[in-house]
Amino acid sequence: MQKEVDQIQRSKTNCLCPLKNKEKAMSTLSNLKLVGTKKPTHMPAIVVRRHKLAKKLWEQIQMAKSQMDGTPFVVTKFKTIKDKETGLRKQVEMPKRLKPWWFQSEQGKVCVSVKYGSWTIELAKGKPSVEVASGEELVKALTAIKQAVEAGELDSQIEIASASLRSGFKR
Repeated sequence: MQKEVDQIQRSKTNCLCPLKNKEKAMSTLSNLKLVGTKKPTHMPAIVVRRHKLAKKLWEQIQMAKSQMDGTPFVVTKFKTIKDKETGLRKQVEMPKRLKPWWFQSEQGKVCVSVKYGSWTIELAKGKPSVEVASGEELVKALTAIKQAVEAGELDSQIEIASASLRSGFKR
């Protein structure tokens, strides 16, 4: 009984002792790589556009995989509607309409084009599409394009498409 009381008192003093807890915390922090970088207040416009295109490419990859497996792929979005009876606005979760970026060419091959908004991005001068033979190659091509976008290889094409889209909104 006395042993148990002594152990309880020791554990209380260990928890309350700030020096021992501080030493334990310092040893834990010493295992981490500490840097002096702060979170940026805003991201550059090209990085935002890059993330937007990468997200759309992820959706296309998932849609291609689900089409190969024969399973449905649904992305949901929230839509604000006004209740006719009460007049209050509420948010309703709805499925997002996704259109595949791939199509069948005249030669019977599957081709995929990359879209930014309603604009098709040219991957090389005069070449907006990638030709693939099967669904597995389609997923590989979309994944490679996504990696190129995340690496910043298509920044100039994204800027051109973005500027073209913005000019359509000006009157």
